[in-house]
Amino acid sequence: KNSVKAMEKELVTCSLQGKEKAALKRRQIFQIPGGKELETKVIVVLILVQKICQDWSNGEFSQFEFVFWFDCKQISLPEKQYSLKDLLLEFFVKPQEGSKEIFQYILQNPAKVLLVFDGFEGLHDHENFPRCSASQPEKDLCSIKELLSGLIQKKILNGCTLLLTARPKDKVYQYVSKVDKTIEIVGFSPQQRELYITKYFEGLPYCDNALTLIKECEYLFSHCYSPVMCRFVCFLCETVIEMGDKSLPSTLTTVFLKFVQQKIIPMQTDGTAVQIQENLATLARIAWYLGEKHQSAMKSDLLPSREVKEFALKYGFFLPFAFPRHSDSGEEEFGSTFSDFVIQNFLGALHLMLAEDVKDKSLTKYLSFPSKKKKPYNWLDLVPRFLAGLLFLQDDPYFCSLSNKDVKQSTKKQKTLLKYIRRLQINDLCPERLLELLHCIYETQSNYLLQHVALRLKPDLSFLGVVLTPPDVHVLHSILKSSRKEFSLDLRNSSIDMQGLKDLVGLKNVASFRASLSNTVRLWKSLEQPKDYELLRASTEKFVLDPFKAKTMKDVSDLSDLVEMQEKMINCVQDASGCNSYEIPAIKNLRRLEFA
Repeated sequence: KNSVKAMEKELVTCSLQGKEKAALKRRQIFQIPGGKELETKVIVVLILVQKICQDWSNGEFSQFEFVFWFDCKQISLPEKQYSLKDLLLEFFVKPQEGSKEIFQYILQNPAKVLLVFDGFEGLHDHENFPRCSASQPEKDLCSIKELLSGLIQKKILNGCTLLLTARPKDKVYQYVSKVDKTIEIVGFSPQQRELYITKYFEGLPYCDNALTLIKECEYLFSHCYSPVMCRFVCFLCETVIEMGDKSLPSTLTTVFLKFVQQKIIPMQTDGTAVQIQENLATLARIAWYLGEKHQSAMKSDLLPSREVKEFALKYGFFLPFAFPRHSDSGEEEFGSTFSDFVIQNFLGALHLMLAEDVKDKSLTKYLSFPSKKKKPYNWLDLVPRFLAGLLFLQDDPYFCSLSNKDVKQSTKKQKTLLKYIRRLQINDLCPERLLELLHCIYETQSNYLLQHVALRLKPDLSFLGVVLTPPDVHVLHSILKSSRKEFSLDLRNSSIDMQGLKDLVGLKNVASFRASLSNTVRLWKSLEQPKDYELLRASTEKFVLDPFKAKTMKDVSDLSDLVEMQEKMINCVQDASGCNSYEIPAIKNLRRLEFA
């Protein structure tokens, strides 16, 4: 049951397909309908938690007397061992007095305790999550994984609330067998992205120009749904404008190559070029080495030289980092961490390009779309995209200046990727792996590969239950648009945003689509208001409803809303087409309702 194969199957049963999704206010996060009062509650939150902690300090979430927040990067060192008391009252906060009494109070009142583990993906790997074997888990020393396992299994502090945060696409469910609630922040809407960018450049003479520049690069603008990436894109745009450039890079790979260029070029001279190449290659090797261990932080004594550390800190690749103090010596250990997870991914891919011991034929094992049965090779899940992009930048003068390696070697690696994708059975890929392939193809900007994949996509594409982010929608839209085939899309339970749904449905070669009823009603209302009757009629004719199975009461109310839209739709379509009678085909052809 605990094998990787079983876990991948289990992920399907643990997904949210069969559960109702609903908008949630922040104060409702800890409300578990039907939850037992005395049992530990496990909540997976796919967001950052600073705001929750701030609200608690201002008096909200008053059911908790204690909130403990842990950055999983800090506590993930494998050699570290903790008792529960060490973790709470030594590492997190050390009371000046009464720590014994405080700990006893915590043990007796677990329902008043909230434990937040921020960045859960920093703790697990693709091996089995260990069971807690300590006989007295509150007192015995054990690894952080065993301790967390004991909390989840309700062997330790049963009755407390656990809040785990992770990146949206991280497979948390493989390692937590049961969660009471899953919450996801969907990111910035297009309007919020524009507001953020405007605020970032507020007061600068090129404020309007910056917004236009970013919006013109639709792929980068789609990445701005993530606040972290939005800030990064704004920073890059600021640099580009100040240097007098007229456009932004078009892919993630070229964006991060530009970022490295902006950091290093101003300081580079003929005498320092070779040293910079060597330092960058060392950093890339460290990024990959830590990624294989599911880490992004390391102690200072593990860095090869002081020069490399100063280089990384000076150019913003590293940030200083404090590891937890050891309970015996009381000394705090210092080290460094990569300033951003995406930067570590980029450098990891750079290592695979530059390293002489990585042969061209072995490159394909680092890609994450081999087959359903194989696990992704590395925790750095953006490496395949950056690797594909870098392989097609071998003639870029700046990329060449990063390395003194033979260009012929890069050409061999590029040919290996081309050969691999030509042989790939694209129709056998599950939706997640297909999306990853599309991202990799997009990063290459190779017309040949784009056409090759577009021609081999099967006509019925299902993304049922697969989260589609704005960048996912952008690459999918680009490749579908370039194909001469017609497609049928299943977008139910994909969390697709309204703009993405509108873009995909608006493609002429998308012949039919399925989406959640509430999203479909919202789409039609959004098209009705600006009187976009042509797309409104096209989308009603493409919409498929049959067979319809109601699994929740929300499905029933959504179907009622859809039918109520019929009268409005009739008037709108009549105004646009001049015909006297019109019925939405999906409703007209619905002959059977099935109830779960």
